[in-house]
Amino acid sequence: MKYKKNKNFLALVATFLILSCSSQITVLDPNIPKPVIASSNLSAAIKYPDNFEDFSHEEQIIGEDKWQIKLGGSNKILFNKLFSSIFNNFIILDKDSALESTTDILIEPEIEAFEFSVPKQSQTNAFTVWIRYRIKIYDNQGKTIANWPISAYGKSETGTFSDNNDLGHAAILAMRDAAALIILQLEKSSILK
Repeated sequence: MKYKKNKNFLALVATFLILSCSSQITVLDPNIPKPVIASSNLSAAIKYPDNFEDFSHEEQIIGEDKWQIKLGGSNKILFNKLFSSIFNNFIILDKDSALESTTDILIEPEIEAFEFSVPKQSQTNAFTVWIRYRIKIYDNQGKTIANWPISAYGKSETGTFSDNNDLGHAAILAMRDAAALIILQLEKSSILK
């Protein structure tokens, strides 16, 4: 009987330690400012991969906490805001929809890599996030007209006592950086001309 009580107590303590050594962050609306770019009369469609809207990254810091960051729908919000500001005629396709013949281009974004650093790792007072997106753009015949890796970075300084929200803020800054880099790529390309 005493063994069973000790076993239950140990299980309870282990569960508490696991939960107390874990940080979960969910990023909501990245709230990007309206892009400063002339809008295009091209009609554009965007198609998201399955994991784009529920992207989550989990990492165990050696000797430290386990961290999980969920970008959730924030990726989709970011790209919808960005491309609807750039293209006057912009639609979102579900994964089973085909491109209409009247649509000029199809955009397919994906997340290729996600990394972060917390203050205990870097021995600084900053949370940092790196996101590498891949932006593929096709014409209405299905020919690839752009295939860009977009490597974005966000850094959020914290005070003496770190706040888990700082990691989420660093992710938002990385997403804003990605939006700016996509605009630069579009302006350099012949797509909008």
